[in-house]
Amino acid sequence: MYLPRSFQEQDPERLLAFMRRYNFATLVTVEDGVPFASHLPFLVEPGTEGSSGGSSGRLLAHMARANPQWRAFSQDRDVLVIFEGPHTYVSPSWYVTEPNVPTWNYAVVHAYGRPRVIEEPEECLRILRDSVSTYEAGFEKPWTLDRVGDHAQRLLPGITAFELRLSRVEGKFKLNQNRAPEDRRAVMELLERSEDPAQRAVGVLMRERDDRR
Repeated sequence: MYLPRSFQEQDPERLLAFMRRYNFATLVTVEDGVPFASHLPFLVEPGTEGSSGGSSGRLLAHMARANPQWRAFSQDRDVLVIFEGPHTYVSPSWYVTEPNVPTWNYAVVHAYGRPRVIEEPEECLRILRDSVSTYEAGFEKPWTLDRVGDHAQRLLPGITAFELRLSRVEGKFKLNQNRAPEDRRAVMELLERSEDPAQRAVGVLMRERDDRR
């Protein structure tokens, strides 16, 4: 993606944390020159100790076997997974200085890697269990896959589980870094006071980034 230096996020831990938080992502493949996309929840696992470059780790997910996308997986080319965070329109009227024009603040992470279909039934079940555990974690009485017994095993022929070993991760946090400090602060404070949850989330990202400066 187009990635000006001022908007780059290169901290591996922050990139992984962002991917975990916004883990309902878009898987993009290309077959015969035609792009194909699926929207899936992903498990995000860090790389092993000693890996470098901010591109370590892997993604785990599953899709319906009837979805043809997995048939386009190849060990010869990468696929793209897009993790999209909060975003908002920014009006020029929010700035302190003039002149200015409208823009859009947002945060995204693009993850690349070679996909591998997982055939082992026990590994597929582990991915399902871990997915349920992840998304049930905040509930007062979390539901577990064990409650359906052998039914989960019988569902396996209907899904395709896969892993994606990450080869490259790019983070773009476009949060007014290219604006004057007083303009950035004015936008951040306005967003933090907004009644719109998405706008407040962008304000939080701006505050976190400013606190790291």
